[in-house]
Amino acid sequence: MHNLIEAFVLGIVEGLTEFLPVSSTGHLLLIGHFLGFESNGKTFEVLVQLGAILAILLVYFRRLLDIALRLPSDPSARRFVLGVLVAFLPAAVIGAALHGFIKTVLFNPFLVCCTLIAGGLILLVVDELELQETHTDATAFPLSMYFKIGLIQCLAMIPGVSRSGSTIVGAMLLGASKRAAAEFSFFLAMPTMAGAFAYDLFKSYKFLTFDDGILIVVGFVAAFFSALIVVRSFLDFVSKRGFAPFAWWRIVVGMVGLAGLWIVG
Repeated sequence: MHNLIEAFVLGIVEGLTEFLPVSSTGHLLLIGHFLGFESNGKTFEVLVQLGAILAILLVYFRRLLDIALRLPSDPSARRFVLGVLVAFLPAAVIGAALHGFIKTVLFNPFLVCCTLIAGGLILLVVDELELQETHTDATAFPLSMYFKIGLIQCLAMIPGVSRSGSTIVGAMLLGASKRAAAEFSFFLAMPTMAGAFAYDLFKSYKFLTFDDGILIVVGFVAAFFSALIVVRSFLDFVSKRGFAPFAWWRIVVGMVGLAGLWIVG
C-alpha cells in the first residue's frame, strides 16, 4: 500500500510537470529519491509518461484529426507533419544511442538539482529578452526551424533540463511567440514521449514484475488526470504571465533539493 501511495503521488507530479518547463523527470527523480521509491531500472519514471501522452492526445484530438483528414489534399498539413517528424528525429537517434548512459549515469539527484537551477536562471533571462516574434503559428514554422528545435530538445536528455523547457526556449530564440513555442512543445511531445515510452518498454519489459505493472498503472492514471488540467490551462497562463513563475519554481526546487541531499544524502 505504501508503494501504491508513492506511485500515485509520483503520477500526479508527472502529470502536473510534464508539459511545464520545470522537468518532470527531474521532479520524479528527486521526490523518488527522498521517498526511497525505487523502480526497476528507473523504468517507472519513463513508462508513467503514457498517462500524460494520452491526456494531450485527448485535448488535441480534434486538431490532430483535422490535420490527418487534410493530409491528402493540403500541402500545409503535410508540411507540418513533416516538420514534427524532422524535429523528432534528433531525439530518436541520440536517445537510442545513449539510452544506457542516460539511465545509469545522468539519472543523478545532484545533477538534477544543478540543472534545475541553471535552467531556471536561463528561463528568467529568456523571459525578459525582447525577442522578435516572427512566427506565431506553431504549425507553420520553417522546416529548418523545426529541425533546430529538435536538436535543442536533445538537451532534455539530461534530467532536470526539461523537454518542454528546452523546446520552448529554443523556439522563442528562433523567433516563435511564447504561445506558439509552448504549443509546438505539446505537438513535439507526442512522438518524443511515445517513442521514449515504446523504446524503454521494449528494453525492460522482460524484467518488469506484476508489482511493477500495478505501480505503473496507478501512476499512469494519476498522470493522465493531472496532465489534463495543465494542458487545458498552460497556454493561456503563459500568454499572460510568461515563464518567470516556472523559472523561480525550478530554482527553489533545485536549492531545496541540494539542501536535502546535504542533510540526509
